[in-house]
Amino acid sequence: MKFLIACLGNIGPEYENTRHNVGFKIADLLAKEAEAAFRADRLGSIAEVKHKGRRLIVLKPATFMNLSGKAISYWLQAEKIPVENMLVVQDDIALPFGKLRMRGSGSDGGHNGLKNINLMLETQSYARLRFGVGADFGKGQQVDYVLGEWNEEENKELPAYLKNATEAVKAFTAIGLARAMNIYNTK
Repeated sequence: MKFLIACLGNIGPEYENTRHNVGFKIADLLAKEAEAAFRADRLGSIAEVKHKGRRLIVLKPATFMNLSGKAISYWLQAEKIPVENMLVVQDDIALPFGKLRMRGSGSDGGHNGLKNINLMLETQSYARLRFGVGADFGKGQQVDYVLGEWNEEENKELPAYLKNATEAVKAFTAIGLARAMNIYNTK
């Protein structure tokens, strides 16, 4: 069984350690744990991870966050993966730092990456794993906050939260959306 794990972020060193790039951090950890390497390919970087008899195509789109749907649509088709076997991993300011929320569908919630995915796939019915980055910003400061780097305290706690997120991704592929939601939405 094959899955697309689409981890959202922005390419380039200036974005590497920003809150908006937590999807890429999770992708990197998934690959590292499986001793897999990313390779540059069409519209993104791809790593193939094996987990409990499943093949995970881990994607870091190279299209920038706001055009993520183009890369995701391409890789779903190229790998012949049904949308039910896709998990989008993203940052979310509506959740406290480190909190995970997995859903089987939903609105874009103002997230530009999801807006583009919804447009390109012509559906909102796909699984997503939201990683809370908090909302510690003043009015009108949202963009600066999500494109800002983690603070010292967040950097200390981040590795454990990233590990929890990779476990949630693997659970989605191994035990399915409903059971994974029951476990990781309550932690």
